[in-house]
Amino acid sequence: MDPLLAFAGLGVGIVVGLTGMGGGALMTPILVLFFGVPPLAAVSSDLAASAVMKPFGGWVHARRGSVNWGLVRWLCLGSVPSAFLGVLLMRAVGDGDRVQDVVRVALGVALLLAVAGLVIKAYRKDSAGAGDTPAPIRVRPVPTVLLGALGGLVVGMTSVGSGSLIIVILLALYPALRPRDLVGTDLVQAIPLVFSAALGHALFGDLKLDLAAAVLIGSVPGVLIGARLSSRAPAGVVRAALIIVLIASSLKLFEVPTALVLVLVGVATAAAVAEGLRRRSRVPSAPQDRDTRDETNAKGAESASGVSPR
Repeated sequence: MDPLLAFAGLGVGIVVGLTGMGGGALMTPILVLFFGVPPLAAVSSDLAASAVMKPFGGWVHARRGSVNWGLVRWLCLGSVPSAFLGVLLMRAVGDGDRVQDVVRVALGVALLLAVAGLVIKAYRKDSAGAGDTPAPIRVRPVPTVLLGALGGLVVGMTSVGSGSLIIVILLALYPALRPRDLVGTDLVQAIPLVFSAALGHALFGDLKLDLAAAVLIGSVPGVLIGARLSSRAPAGVVRAALIIVLIASSLKLFEVPTALVLVLVGVATAAAVAEGLRRRSRVPSAPQDRDTRDETNAKGAESASGVSPR
């Protein structure tokens, strides 16, 4: 068993627990490009590992109340049967590579649109300072089921999208969801979705249990760490992590070289850190100055009354 494979699983598990996405879009390319795993075996093994890994992260979010169970039920109603149908569809289509290419590019575009939506939401004046306040969500059953079915179909056909595509769907339908609720809801709904797709690939594909076990050794503790960070982190931190992982996933779907992806992700990370520091230094400055003035005035009053301040 390759320890580097377990270490890669740890990193991907942290990303999945923190953002609810990135498993298929990151782990499958890592298995193929860095470990020389055949694509079919990589897809099947990654799905099997995700079916075991995601419940751990979902459990952490469920305990901390960052899961919208109404959304989970309606999404699963559409996604679970369509995920299995997607596997059958890929077996029935003659030119599967062409179909996968079209879906891959479309998903990459959808992820970039999600990045734009998150950035716009972060800079909206009415959302400033309200990222950690829950807003009432009215579940719309019919569009939620239909879009869940679309997400399940894509996952069954490509193994990518159980997190990333559903994130896009939830952002489009329910923009008032807090980032941590977005992550928790996405993680929990992905459990039966990924299990259904993994079952289909196990029946028709080339599942390697030893490969899936090696990934799980690192990914299970990784997703627990990431989920704990996500359920406790401020909304701005989770949103920045979502944006960075969305950018990385979309670039990989567009088959951008890994070195360039790392450079662009590094630039995005640096920009997010700089923006966070700028906002932090700007917002608390006024209260701190008032506290300092109050303390100075209090000490001056003590001196004037003859009491020596210590």
